Amino acid sequence: MTPDEYCEQKAAQSGSSFYYSFRLLAPERRSAITALYAYCREVDDVVDEVSEPNVARTKLAWWRSEVDRIYDGVPQHPVAQALQAAIARYPLQREHLLRVIDGMQMDLERTRYPNFAALENYCDHVAGVVGLMSAEIFGYEDPRTLDYAGKLGVAFQLTNIIRDVGEDARRGRIYLPQDELARFGVAEADVLHTRSSPAFVELMQFETERARRWYDDALAALPAQDRRAQRAGLAMAAIYRTLLDEIARDGFGVLDRRIALTPLRKLWIATRTVWHA
Repeated sequence: MTPDEYCEQKAAQSGSSFYYSFRLLAPERRSAITALYAYCREVDDVVDEVSEPNVARTKLAWWRSEVDRIYDGVPQHPVAQALQAAIARYPLQREHLLRVIDGMQMDLERTRYPNFAALENYCDHVAGVVGLMSAEIFGYEDPRTLDYAGKLGVAFQLTNIIRDVGEDARRGRIYLPQDELARFGVAEADVLHTRSSPAFVELMQFETERARRWYDDALAALPAQDRRAQRAGLAMAAIYRTLLDEIARDGFGVLDRRIALTPLRKLWIATRTVWHA
């Protein structure tokens, strides 16, 4: 199996909305963005799948060294080898790849966020910076597009947090800001034990409206001349915004189930968005 095939398999197995958007890109850009996505999955899996924190820290430290090896021309992991080829074509910065690992490290060090400022910092590390790297691969002319890409990355992560409240709670994590839990009268114990309530629904409505504002702000920041180049990101935004709508339509039943769109619906949304970009 080649490095590109490994990355493609990693992306396909995830069933992510990103995968359906990538398939609409030209082959060279698709290979690069798939390698970047596979890298993010690999380091995220360290935190999600390794139960012993010290082992997870050791694995993340290995990935930090592997990032250095990418830029030194001697990567070992197939994802890193695919990334090396991407970096030869697109200006992906070492510090951005390392910042993603910094974000994953946060998951090992904390399971709560006191306020939205702290959560936004986390989202920027694990997703905003990925938006910046994605924009480099998709291509742009106006540097303001990077502002759009960073905001869009945060919007994606806020959507993931809303979708995964129950799943995260079963791992002992609550990403919803603690001051907002208190403001809406939602006890941590209710989240951890998947007990919904009218107060929880109100809280999730608030979180969803904020995520929608992040999408609005991101799209407003995208210069018209770069819309076509960034159409894969726009397709992802359309899929994720539809997911938010579906979660709201379901009554925010995110504590005891994972709400998702079907693969066919994701592909249809992505294709429709690209046609109109």
